[in-house]
Amino acid sequence: WVLRTACNHGAHWIGRGFADIRMAVNVSVRQMNAEGFYELVEGVLAETGFPAAQLELEITESTLQRVEHSRELLGRLKRLGVGVSIDDFGTGFSSLSLLKHLPIDRIKIDRSFIKDLPDDLNDVGITESILALANSLGMELIAEGVETVAQRQFLVERGCQEAQGFLFSRPLDAGDVDALIDATRRSCSD
Repeated sequence: WVLRTACNHGAHWIGRGFADIRMAVNVSVRQMNAEGFYELVEGVLAETGFPAAQLELEITESTLQRVEHSRELLGRLKRLGVGVSIDDFGTGFSSLSLLKHLPIDRIKIDRSFIKDLPDDLNDVGITESILALANSLGMELIAEGVETVAQRQFLVERGCQEAQGFLFSRPLDAGDVDALIDATRRSCSD
């Protein structure tokens, strides 16, 4: 239901002129391990018309515990064009070798490492290490929980490509996104 709803909304927003949108959907262990998950994703994309290249499935480190199943499923999803990110990176106990062997596009560094930046030296070291790891593996890094200009500046100076958090926007429901699109259009035409 969530995947279908997200792709429907995404297709609607593309139709309203937000062509570069990327829709991220959390996937649970149960969903990923369910029989027919790939077919579900493929069917929802066909039904909604949402481009596979603009869908990103967010999985946690613990979701990847069945490595062989994960490798095969994620490989099929990648061939379909769907992006894959690891959410809350750094909070699980999975092996770093998973990053080497699985087709992952992005790492989302958990907000617990961001909240005390740039003052906490431990968080500085962890964040810089995860950034270096992502860069060396050719993956993008998304910082979660960015709430201050100082945090954003720290991340930008170190090459973090994307960030999300209250500094940019509170979570929005679909109606609020439509209103934002309308407001953006009005301000651009003025």
